[in-house]
Amino acid sequence: MSKTTRRTFLKSSLALGTAFTISGTRASAQVIGANNRLRIAVAGLNGRGGSHINGWLEQDNVEIAYLIDPDERALAGKMDYVKRKTVGKYTCKGVADVREALEDKNLDAISIATPNHWHSLMTIWAAQAGKHVYVEKPMSHDIGEGRIVVEAQKKYGVVIQHGTQSRSSARNAGLHDLIRSGKFGKMKISYGYCCKPRGSIGFECPTAPPANLDWNLWRGPAIIDQFHANYVHYDWHWFWETGNGDMNNQGTHQLDMAYWALDKGLTHPIRAMALGGRFQWKDQGETPNTMFGIAEYPNGQYVFFNVRNVNYDGYLRQVENEYYFEDGGKIVKGKYFPAGSDQGQDIDIPDGNVTPGGNWASFIAASRAGDPSMANGDVIAAHRGCVLGHLMNNSYRLGRTVPFNEAAKSFAENSDAYEHFMKLHGIMSNGVGLPADDNEYIVGPWLTFNPETESHTGDFATEANELLKNANRPGFQVPDVKDV
Repeated sequence: MSKTTRRTFLKSSLALGTAFTISGTRASAQVIGANNRLRIAVAGLNGRGGSHINGWLEQDNVEIAYLIDPDERALAGKMDYVKRKTVGKYTCKGVADVREALEDKNLDAISIATPNHWHSLMTIWAAQAGKHVYVEKPMSHDIGEGRIVVEAQKKYGVVIQHGTQSRSSARNAGLHDLIRSGKFGKMKISYGYCCKPRGSIGFECPTAPPANLDWNLWRGPAIIDQFHANYVHYDWHWFWETGNGDMNNQGTHQLDMAYWALDKGLTHPIRAMALGGRFQWKDQGETPNTMFGIAEYPNGQYVFFNVRNVNYDGYLRQVENEYYFEDGGKIVKGKYFPAGSDQGQDIDIPDGNVTPGGNWASFIAASRAGDPSMANGDVIAAHRGCVLGHLMNNSYRLGRTVPFNEAAKSFAENSDAYEHFMKLHGIMSNGVGLPADDNEYIVGPWLTFNPETESHTGDFATEANELLKNANRPGFQVPDVKDV
């Protein structure tokens, strides 16, 4: 059977018109009961799902009402764990399908820690059912569905909080208030790093799904023809149908911080590009393990982003943010370096405004209050940070190969971008030891983006607009904005 294309699948899916509704009605935001107990469901029990469970177990008067996972083994293991932790307090129910939990009128909220391709659809379904949502990063798998989540939140008034824990830090909020206030002068570049060592995932041949996995539910909205073991339960991150690479995996945290520092009122970039490659590993993964992205905003500010996963002797782990100012000053590793100085200064940072209690307790407080504005990392901030990464990824996906030593020409017009890219290139050449005659970069085009319409114009607009929204499988279709 030949692989189904996005275009043909989308046509057939729309013709079927399948969708999920709650008892044929539209719901409004859930009202917490008189005893103030909040009943929450956790969807996705591997990886971050365990952190969600422990986070909710630590909260007062919070009941984990459902655990949800299409993997019977994962579900059984976490059910046993919750039962031992809550013996005599309440009974938790385990289900494979999130829709069963959402039909429970006494459920207040859902906590989503599934693979990326499920995040938006579950969030939309939950909003339609009147449930508050804590959703892991990235909130969206693509730009189009992220916009639909925003509209769903507006319509149903539920709390949606993004799993970007940095948003719950009063110190982070205070730092970005200082930057936006102009204390250090006009910021020129907000720079994020997602540089953590990873390794090859090798190759896994297509097989029948394991008996303990409901493959139909695991795939959900993703168009995947065949199962292979690299999908479950982590390496789905490195395939475009299910993940977004490290740019919008770990990188979502640093993208969000980078966006947070930009001038208030900005929404999306007006253009973006990226280049990189999947070097050294020669494995089954699709997403780049090395990447440099750049995005320009209407006021002339830039976001730079660096993904660097290939390990080597002397590897420098960088999961952090830097800020560069027009006068030559910069903030690096939490210290301010005035222009021309190599002596970093401590910064007196007053606490900024966040809902207290960290990411878990703040979400519970916002949900009990029924106040979306209390979310640390609300739906708007989540969407804008995710779009930034999606645009860079999409440029890379539309890129062409160039000789290893010629990629720097892409930044001839921008001396800052050239400088920072050459630092990355030096690491790949001299640190990793990639020979120039046996490697190529994939260089993406500059993609022009209209922040108001959230669509592309100019060169490559046709190809780029096709990447704005993934097609979905029947029965798991993200609704159109007008139907949300």
